Amino acid sequence: MAIDQDELAGSLRSWRDRVKPAEAGLPGGGRRRAPGLRRQEVAQLAGLSVDYLARLEQGRATNPSPSVLAPLARALRLSDDERAHLFRVAGQAEPAQGAIKRHITPSVQRVLDRLTDTPVMVIDASWQCVTSNPLAYALAGDTSALPLRERNVAWTVFTEGPTRWFRTEAEERLLRRELVSDLREARSRYPNDRLLAELVDDLMSASADFAELWEQRPDRQPNSGSMTFVHPEIGPVTLDCDFFTVRDSDLRVIVLTAAPGSEAAGQLDLLAAIGLQQFS
Repeated sequence: MAIDQDELAGSLRSWRDRVKPAEAGLPGGGRRRAPGLRRQEVAQLAGLSVDYLARLEQGRATNPSPSVLAPLARALRLSDDERAHLFRVAGQAEPAQGAIKRHITPSVQRVLDRLTDTPVMVIDASWQCVTSNPLAYALAGDTSALPLRERNVAWTVFTEGPTRWFRTEAEERLLRRELVSDLREARSRYPNDRLLAELVDDLMSASADFAELWEQRPDRQPNSGSMTFVHPEIGPVTLDCDFFTVRDSDLRVIVLTAAPGSEAAGQLDLLAAIGLQQFS
């Protein structure tokens, strides 16, 4: 597909002007030449360089990849139709039928914006972490700059990658069975999802336990309704854990809460007050 640089440039500028700073969790003070976000703000939200975003908006960039377009769509709070338009004019194929929908819609983003006093994470059907709010990053560690594969929960669990999530042996076994069951179901529902297929293939090679469980076809068994994180400064933090599935999508919103007045609630208050300034 050919890139339509003029339409891409114009669309990006129009969408950027449309988003109010407050909607993106940014301060709205100071004089602004345009009503929406500054270019530097969009670049920061999307994890891009300001220079590259400038070239996109000026019609000077060629062949932006899906890994660039997806975070841009989230930063600009595009609808599904607008996201599809972004991919088309950028010369990229729209997300295929039979592939996991990983796009954070504006309505889901508003939920994340409002839940500032509790950790919230969003994962897809492959247990890929799509995004988290600042308090979740403060609790579990900021993984936003890691490669995609290292942000996948199944990959981290079966390759025993670094994590602050503490699990007993029994909880670990239940989790592994749950992950394999979910990935098997996802493969049947999303046969054209390249990232999912590559994840399963790589896990089969990297983990003998995953390969064995995959062949066993385990049933999904409910795990504990809580999660414990061992924070390097605060220590163990145990929180109630609830999963919510987004309608017309397979995104799952994980909300971690603490009973009012509990020790965990006090620990969350401390994290909310200090945030990521001292904790990494």
